[in-house]
Amino acid sequence: MEIIIPLIIVTFVSVGLIKKVKIFEAFLEGAKEGLYTLFLIAPTMIALITAVTMLKASTATDLLSDFISPVAEKLGFPAEIVPAALLRPISGSGSTALLLSVFESEGPDSFAGKVMSVMAGSTETTLYAIAMYYGAAGIKKARHTLASGLCADFTAVVFSVLTTRLFSY
Repeated sequence: MEIIIPLIIVTFVSVGLIKKVKIFEAFLEGAKEGLYTLFLIAPTMIALITAVTMLKASTATDLLSDFISPVAEKLGFPAEIVPAALLRPISGSGSTALLLSVFESEGPDSFAGKVMSVMAGSTETTLYAIAMYYGAAGIKKARHTLASGLCADFTAVVFSVLTTRLFSY
């Protein structure tokens, strides 16, 4: 397994030599383009990280989760998944931390643990993805993308519960 990366590098260099490409110049050009892309997306990333940090530090997600949890439970959704469902479109690491806390408190084989596992694999960090990719591409209007992405995340959460319920019996 350790040989794969060096083998890929040797392959690229060999193909470059065969095609008479100036390998080092091409490498430098790619590195320069990468740094330029980083320069373009850095403000977006800083803003997103600041917003996520402020959201985590505030009690906004807790208040919203406390408001939604009773309704979710009446609809058959475990109350434990609500905070993760709210946080997942914003922060992958935050929702993973919530997943691990549910694993510790309820167990990975509990209904909530299974639902959150399916949800983690079927939802996206929508706001992060939009900020990163649209920022890199210079796209300013993300209105329809955001609505579609959040709708897809909501659908994934609903079907995570339904699918887990279907295969748990």
